[in-house]
Amino acid sequence: MRRTLFTIAGVSAGLLLAGPLTAQTQPPAGRGNAGGFRGGITIKDGEQCPPGTTEVRPRNCLGPEMPVPSILDYRPKSTLVAPTHMVPKAKFPVIDFHGHPQQLLASTESLARMQASLDSLNVRTMIAADNVSGERLKRVMDTVRASASMKDRVRVLAGINFNGVGPGWAEKAIAQLEADVAAGAVGVGEIPKSLGLTVRKPDGSRLKIDDPALDPIWDACARLNLTVFIHTADPQEFFKPLDYTNERWLEQALFPERRYPQDKFPSFETLATERNNLFKRHPKTKFVTAHLGWHASELGVLGKLFDENPNVYGEVGAVLYDIGRQPRAAHDFFVKYQDRILFGKDSFQPEEYPYYWRVFETKDDYFDYYRGYHAFWKLYGIDLPDAVLKKVYYQNALNLLPKVPTAGFPK
Repeated sequence: MRRTLFTIAGVSAGLLLAGPLTAQTQPPAGRGNAGGFRGGITIKDGEQCPPGTTEVRPRNCLGPEMPVPSILDYRPKSTLVAPTHMVPKAKFPVIDFHGHPQQLLASTESLARMQASLDSLNVRTMIAADNVSGERLKRVMDTVRASASMKDRVRVLAGINFNGVGPGWAEKAIAQLEADVAAGAVGVGEIPKSLGLTVRKPDGSRLKIDDPALDPIWDACARLNLTVFIHTADPQEFFKPLDYTNERWLEQALFPERRYPQDKFPSFETLATERNNLFKRHPKTKFVTAHLGWHASELGVLGKLFDENPNVYGEVGAVLYDIGRQPRAAHDFFVKYQDRILFGKDSFQPEEYPYYWRVFETKDDYFDYYRGYHAFWKLYGIDLPDAVLKKVYYQNALNLLPKVPTAGFPK
């Protein structure tokens, strides 16, 4: 069945609008043809323009007189001419705290291919956050140790299996964690977003992020001095109605599985509250919240989280689109919380890393983000001082992961 994509002017079948729209389709007496625009529509204060039109003067809406492109086909080219500073290689060596190299860890040959990419970007160390454990973790570490050039440049976080949480679960999970540490794990994670969203207890109830049955494993992480890397929820827009006010409409239209209807899933606020309860209940355990906790669009909330929880840090993977659209606020936030932020990329696509370097290291204006379906807006450089760059790029990660080799990093 062929599906029709919505256009900027139209409304696709089955997609709800943000709310009821009313309009006065005929211009009122004495105002001429809706302020002089042929075919215009006048609306009242507080109303929105009807679908297919846009406001061209206060309370006057007008539609285009030619075919309208789809949201996918409208690709305007910027006429801005401004200084450009491409940054193919990071200014200082980098630890990628949120790595998913996956099959690149399968052999010494694939490690060599990854090394070439890392060298070109100045990424010194890759932290594999694939939630691996047991025999799989041992195989990865054996492969890494067998590589003369990469044996000190890849480290692995241990995974935790949350199936069957109940009597006896904690003892088995802690024993496995200790075995994974003995095999070479340097931390824990990435704790998957399924915790809180889809993982169930044996009785069928949802396993909450702050369930007391999990407390022994977090206490064990503190005892073993293991930092926990945790991914909670997803962007807040994924939990909201999919209407034309949702700025992540296109992404959810392309990937429907990324939607979390509220009749089937807990709300973002519920998940964030459970996560924050976890952080507060375990002040001796160090946590890194992935993707800045999905609070990069509201830095005040993230700052409050940091202020109230000295044991909590944030990682920047996959939220560059929010950092780069608020350059002044982001600059000040990174400077203020420079000891709490770590670099991470998430998906291993080498050609995308330089966008991060450019945002962090330059003052460039109005340049593209690397994935149009994530963000239809432009980015700006936030021009971080060298001392802050060093902390974000590697120093904070070394402090949180003391078993990571320090060779190759500036003192």
